[in-house]
Amino acid sequence: MKHNIYRQWIMGLLGLLCVTSLMAESSATLVMQDMAGKSHQLSQYKGRWLVVNYWAPWCPPCLEEMPELVAFYDEHRQQNVMVLGVAVQYKSEKSVKDFAEDMLISYPVILGDAQKQPLPQPEVLPTTYIYHPDGRLYKVKRGAVSKHWLEQLLRDAALADIKAVKTR
Repeated sequence: MKHNIYRQWIMGLLGLLCVTSLMAESSATLVMQDMAGKSHQLSQYKGRWLVVNYWAPWCPPCLEEMPELVAFYDEHRQQNVMVLGVAVQYKSEKSVKDFAEDMLISYPVILGDAQKQPLPQPEVLPTTYIYHPDGRLYKVKRGAVSKHWLEQLLRDAALADIKAVKTR
């Protein structure tokens, strides 16, 4: 009995890893257009940290994290960091545009519901996908992020990369 429960747990974990891997793989080839008309493909940001934040205008934690993301992007965009905001579950393009202007969003905003190719939608909002400069999905954070949390994540990743190079 105990063996079956363990096997089911392992199979469930493997299934979750496969789904996450497929989402990461499919999103790397995805082309998204931002509100200014510029196209973005995740693979074009190879060599830079990429933060892709899914949010909705009606979502209180999304609203709370927005100034943090703006501050993070404004401070780090010259240091090989890119932030893309993906708005989902909104009433109209104008409502997102007005919201982005009110929140002084300085990074590109993508209308997730208006893309030619449907974007995978997270189960929880906000959800942030962080891609390593080598192009792999590094971290998925469900819930609000802060500037401090993102900076610490990048510092920890840099230290881990340094240690990995030293052990080779």
